[in-house]
This record gives sequence, structure tokens and C-alpha cells, in this order.
Amino acid sequence: MRLHLVDGTYELFRAHYSPRPGHQAPAGWDAKATVGVAASLLALLNDPNEAVTHLAVAFDNPIRSFRNDLFAGYKSDEGVEPALRAQFDTVEEAVRALGVVVWSMRDHEADDGLATGARRFRDQVEQVRIMTPDKDLGQCLVGDRVVQIDRMRRTLTNEATFRTNRGFGPRSMPDFLALTGDTADGIPGLPGFGEKSASTLLGAYEHIENIPTYAHEWSVKPRGALALATTLAERRSEALEYRVLATLVDDVPLSESLADLEFRGVPRARFEAWCDELGATTVRGMARRWL
Repeated sequence: MRLHLVDGTYELFRAHYSPRPGHQAPAGWDAKATVGVAASLLALLNDPNEAVTHLAVAFDNPIRSFRNDLFAGYKSDEGVEPALRAQFDTVEEAVRALGVVVWSMRDHEADDGLATGARRFRDQVEQVRIMTPDKDLGQCLVGDRVVQIDRMRRTLTNEATFRTNRGFGPRSMPDFLALTGDTADGIPGLPGFGEKSASTLLGAYEHIENIPTYAHEWSVKPRGALALATTLAERRSEALEYRVLATLVDDVPLSESLADLEFRGVPRARFEAWCDELGATTVRGMARRWL
């Protein structure tokens, strides 16, 4: 038995900006992203290679969390296209119409919900499959028990693959983002630190606080070591603050048990009513497993 945890916000944005034709609901609003997410989830549910039995989808609603109170520049709804922002609620309704559990995050982020689900249920299932290419979720990987799936590129990343590709372990991912920055989340990072230098240091020392103050004390020598050491000495506390922003919360108070996440089938009446409301005729024909 495997548990599939889907990054709904990523799916929503991907559907909105995909090259597929637009879709207008009979009521006149732009429903392209909502219908696209429903189609994507049905494709996942119909995929024999995934063999989905237990599933939850996490959404940011709104794109704001406790992190915005910690750092003014952290990501928010600002700049999100109105047509897309208007579908934050409708997409959750669509997923529920499929008979799938929705984790709607408000004080936390969708990533925190995924991290919580992975930690809480990883010892109860054969494997937790986190369905997103978002690099932040790399910090959740545990052996082959918790893995990350990029459906677009059809790749699976487990802990061993992560270490090979990154040069450090999953637990160091928040430190990496603190040093290099993360433009998607509004984390600026420290000047001069690129992926290679940060990876080299974290591969040797794992966490920021373990990196010696002076470059001559380093057991590894990334390019520009002296300048990097000077920057880190001056701004280490700043980097540690950024790490707090990049560290996912894995104890969000989610009410569902593993049994609650079992996918028993699409509730026909509710789903067909939703299809009629949105004029989603193509999606209507995609359902295969009925409740």
C-alpha cells in the first residue's frame, strides 16, 4: 500500500499556464485551471503504474502563512492573476467532487501539509509518494520510504538519488535554500553563495552552524572560499533566519487518519453534477472508479 500526496497548488498553476485550450464555465468564469486539475487527478487515479489506493491533495488557500509574519518579502498572493486566484476555492470543490481528501492550508502552506502527511504516515505504508517537482519537498525524503515524483518529467527521487544529485542529504535542504536563496518563495539567500559552493559546504558540514568561521579551517575548498567565509561570518544569523522560512512544518494539525485517505471511488452523483456545472464534458468521461 502506498500513499500519494499531491501538491495541489503546483497542479493548479501548471494547469492555468499550460498550452491546452481555455475552458469557460457556463456561468461565464475562467475554469481552465480547475478543470485541468480534475483531469490531472483522474489521470493519476487511472494510472495502473501508480495504483492509487490512498490519496490527499494539499492547497495554499490563500498563498500566505505564518512565514509572512516572520519575513516581509516572503511569497504571497500579490501578483497572482485574478482569473487564477479566483479558482483557489473552486479547485478544492472539484477535488472533493472526485472523492479525494483536500488539505486546505491557511496558517501553513501546502508544502507543510505534504510534509506532515509524509512524516505521520510513512511508517504505516510501504511508500509515501510526494507528487511535485518542488525542491523544498526534498527535505522530506527518507530512503525508499518517502520519495518525490515529478509527473511531468516522469522521474522518481529517493534519498540516495537526492544525495547523488545534490551532494548532501535531505536534512540539509533548508540550509541550502537559506544560503542560495529561493526566488519562488522570496528567500534572498546570501550574496556569493551558488548551488555548487553551498552543496560543497553542506556535504561536508550538513548544517550552517557547523561550518567553521574561517576558510582555512574548512575541510573543503569551494571557489571563493575566503569571500564566502567572510560573508557567512557577517551574516550567519541572517542565514539561520532564512532557514526557518525554508524548513517545512511536519506537525500541522490534520484531522484525517490513514483510513480517511483511502480512495474508494468517484461519487457519481456529486461528480456528474460538478461536471454539468462547469461544462466539463471531457473530464466527465475520464472517471473509471466509481463509489
